[in-house]
Amino acid sequence: MAFFLALDVGGTKTDYALADETRELARVRTSTIKRMRADSETATANLDHALAQLSSRSGIAMHAITRTCVGTAGESVPLVADWLRESIAARVSGDLILIGDVEIALDAAFHGGEGVLAMAGTGSNVAGRTVDGRLVRAGGWGPALADQGSAHRIGLEGLRAAFLAKDEDRSTLLFDAALEFWQLASLDLLIEYANSRPAPDFSRLSEVILRCANQGDEVASSVLRKEGEDLGWLVRLVIRRLQSASATASDREPTPLPHLAFTGSILEKVQPVREALIAAVRLEFPTIHTLDGVVDPLEGAIWRARTGRLS
Repeated sequence: MAFFLALDVGGTKTDYALADETRELARVRTSTIKRMRADSETATANLDHALAQLSSRSGIAMHAITRTCVGTAGESVPLVADWLRESIAARVSGDLILIGDVEIALDAAFHGGEGVLAMAGTGSNVAGRTVDGRLVRAGGWGPALADQGSAHRIGLEGLRAAFLAKDEDRSTLLFDAALEFWQLASLDLLIEYANSRPAPDFSRLSEVILRCANQGDEVASSVLRKEGEDLGWLVRLVIRRLQSASATASDREPTPLPHLAFTGSILEKVQPVREALIAAVRLEFPTIHTLDGVVDPLEGAIWRARTGRLS
């Protein structure tokens, strides 16, 4: 019997699953093993713990694995990719497929078929796939350069919006909420902490922004809307490019709209972002069909490991 290992390596957590040809046998979660977010010692400890737990729960040793699929943001970054390849090869038998986290989420939604996937968790990304398997992407350039609609961007832009509101003499709940969340005693300490190096984890503030928005704070609400709209713009770019790539050479007419799926904690739990994203997409593509809920990227990684598809 063949056994398959699947990993979804996120910015704050990593999910792992072990499966045979038909069933998922065990699943565990650890803190991240992404080397841009954790040092080598921490990442190694997390990986070792997860593999030991999978073996314990399933009764399957890592030397019995036929193929592993790892989905991660930053799969083209040497620090991330090289560490994953070397660390997994040293611990797990069989072939290794290393692809982007958005690709395994696409697989979870569409099993290798056409469609568009918007991802927003700690970071964000948008990808689409044509009928013949070509990938189209937008965003996903990391927290300093992109990550529209992500937890990091929501937290950072929430603070920026709060200080702009202060300059404009508008009130907001965000200051008191951020001070309480970070256990700081004054606005001066908040300014110092937010500007410290290394920077604090702004992604953790996303829950504060959402709570303030739910309490009627317009500054917080406007941040969530703007981030959803910005991510929706990337979705529109991907759809345009998919339609262009799929049009026939003879008539160049747009093809039917692909379906739109979602994944990530923000698009699962922060409805104002999801709603603003969908509204932004429908400004240009009013008949777009959106899938309910969010897809589980690990299911896509399992599918990819079982099929052995490289692209």
